Amino acid sequence: MENKPKFKPNPKLKLMEQVREVLRFHHYAYRTEQTYSQWILRFIRFFGGKTHPRQLGAQDVERFLSYLAVQREVAASTQRQALNALVFLYREVLDIPLDGKIAHIRAKRKPKTVTVLSKEEAIRFFRHMEGTHALMAKLLYGSGLRLMECIRLRIKDIDLDRKRIKVLGKGDKWRSTILAPPVIPLLDAHMKRVKALHHADLEEGFGEVYIPRALSRKYTSAARESIWQYMFPSKKRSIDPRSGKERRHHVMESGLQKAVKLAAKRADIDKRVTCHTMRHSFATTMLENGVNIRVLQELLGHADVKTTEMYTHVMDKDISRLTSPLEGLNL
Repeated sequence: MENKPKFKPNPKLKLMEQVREVLRFHHYAYRTEQTYSQWILRFIRFFGGKTHPRQLGAQDVERFLSYLAVQREVAASTQRQALNALVFLYREVLDIPLDGKIAHIRAKRKPKTVTVLSKEEAIRFFRHMEGTHALMAKLLYGSGLRLMECIRLRIKDIDLDRKRIKVLGKGDKWRSTILAPPVIPLLDAHMKRVKALHHADLEEGFGEVYIPRALSRKYTSAARESIWQYMFPSKKRSIDPRSGKERRHHVMESGLQKAVKLAAKRADIDKRVTCHTMRHSFATTMLENGVNIRVLQELLGHADVKTTEMYTHVMDKDISRLTSPLEGLNL
């Protein structure tokens, strides 16, 4: 079976324009496009800003990655992100694959520390959250969502009757998780406000939202339907940087991040509380309530159960409530 011909960028374009052209051809997320572009520019500037990457190679990539680890002391995940961007540049854009293994100094992996809220801390925390940010934080805490999973929720992803949320997680993989009953009336009221806002946009001649290109070709009117609208839309419409169309995107994640940090401070919680703390608290509490770890793995969207197992180290283990198998033998 013959391989499909590789996409080649327009040679008349400048390097960074070629990078964007290839990224968009392969349907990379806009955030990934920004991140990869930033790392490629940092790589070029590291060598003075005048040397084209074609004149550099694997050893130069090694030098840059080692610099990030030793001088900049970046996290292992940050260094890996830089490596992915440069591998993409050489393989997909320049068509010069980096032969062999990159032998750079690896950034040290810091041991993962999981911060969770106790029940009392959670009560104090939510007393200092209000409005839409409170609703979003309750979804993180009550359904175990990641920050961007919550931000990118659409109306069609919420099933109030079945108490379920469809979540588009890492790697564009779908999963379902639970919807806590206390949040259902809040979501219902919020959804009605979002639909009213969308109707007003339609009246003004707008109302189109971003949807994946393949879907937009198949369902030409989907982008204007209410079910595709973001559950947490921004207050103002903005120009889509790729299509140039005026649309209403989802809210920026920074707003919720700041609200969570402020609420934790006002609640006098002496822990580093972030949006991900809500997810950690969900997972730990579910285990303490007796949920099977494999079920929790599915709810959280972990590819490997070993990732889920980290919560067993922070859960409250009251062994006094456990029953020995010997008790059931009637000896």
